[in-house]
Amino acid sequence: MASPRPLVLMTNDDGVNAPMLAALADELSNDLDVLVVAPERQRSAASHAITLHKPLRAREVTPGRWSLSGTPVDCVYVGVNRLAPRAPALVVSGPNDGFNLGTDVFYSGTVAGAVEGALRGFPAIALSIAPRATHVVEAIGFAATLVRQALSSLPSAEVLNVNIPGRGERRYQWTTLGKRRYADDVTERSDPWGRPYFWIGGGSTGHDDLPGSDCNAVHEGLVSITPLDLGRDHPARIAEPPFAVAGYDAA
Repeated sequence: MASPRPLVLMTNDDGVNAPMLAALADELSNDLDVLVVAPERQRSAASHAITLHKPLRAREVTPGRWSLSGTPVDCVYVGVNRLAPRAPALVVSGPNDGFNLGTDVFYSGTVAGAVEGALRGFPAIALSIAPRATHVVEAIGFAATLVRQALSSLPSAEVLNVNIPGRGERRYQWTTLGKRRYADDVTERSDPWGRPYFWIGGGSTGHDDLPGSDCNAVHEGLVSITPLDLGRDHPARIAEPPFAVAGYDAA
């Protein structure tokens, strides 16, 4: 019996009806098995939130494409442990409508979906395309080529964070995380009943000029591919601690 085609588990944080998610899933379905499990609504900036204290409801929108009442991390968790017919060969999160550069990776639901896949032992890719991209078809083509390459080349439990300018670029760069800057803001407003509320966040105001970073690469019109290290400890600081705790002995 012939071996089954590689299975790709896809999610996003823009919601199950996002056009770019459908476009990439359709393209990959030509030669791969694709399972889509995506949030029922917009879940941008959900970071690595997981739902533990309320039910999750799933609905098969079309064969192999599921809507879930949860976060991108929930989608990967449920996809791997319940909906997938076998272990995925790769987890793909996105394409996101908008970049995830530099410190965005700490907030991004798109990146978190890929990270959840890696935490479960699978190679994973987070894909983001510039807002208002002018060459979406070409960007989807690059993403599909990258996914197929990663199936045979990306080690298990590793994550690539990919940002595509979407202007028909043919060049890419392996990068580090840069420093994106935002107009941080908290605006106080009133609802229709006169009760105050806050609206937080502001748009991007640029980035630090760091050669080799994802921000610089995208600014220069290159596709950025950033390998992410999931280890969050600080070996150098452990070797040389910043202080001693007074009155206690260090082991």
